[in-house]
Amino acid sequence: MKSISHTKAFEMAIPIEELFPLFSPEGEKCWVPGWDYENVMGTTELSEDYVFLTRKHDHGTTDAIWIVKKYDPSSHLVQYYKIEPGGKIGVVTVKCTGLEAARTEVQVTYKYTALSAAGEMFVSEFSETVYEEFIGEWQTLLLNYVESKG
Repeated sequence: MKSISHTKAFEMAIPIEELFPLFSPEGEKCWVPGWDYENVMGTTELSEDYVFLTRKHDHGTTDAIWIVKKYDPSSHLVQYYKIEPGGKIGVVTVKCTGLEAARTEVQVTYKYTALSAAGEMFVSEFSETVYEEFIGEWQTLLLNYVESKG
């Protein structure tokens, strides 16, 4: 299997204006334990073609090059290419939709394409169940962050 894609949505009792910025490299520092990135752009202001690097972040990955594919803050949409040379390429899409003044739906899609045998093994093991647990952890971490803010 060369590619796989999963989508999962969840709701948060957080206004969209507060929640959407958390899905940026700088925003993730607030709610993802151990998250950090290498800022190669010299700014934290997100834009299309913004590039940053991570070291062994989610899914037990190797070092990754991230490039903002699409960034539309007025639509609360951000999409990243996650490139792991010699392994796989991911497209990560986060779309927030305001449901009420203080309630937001978050829809997250991860699509991976294998570049090697190791990438193919990852894709074959990246099941719906694995993905649901992964995104479930996002929801838990976000809830913990909101509760810690008081």
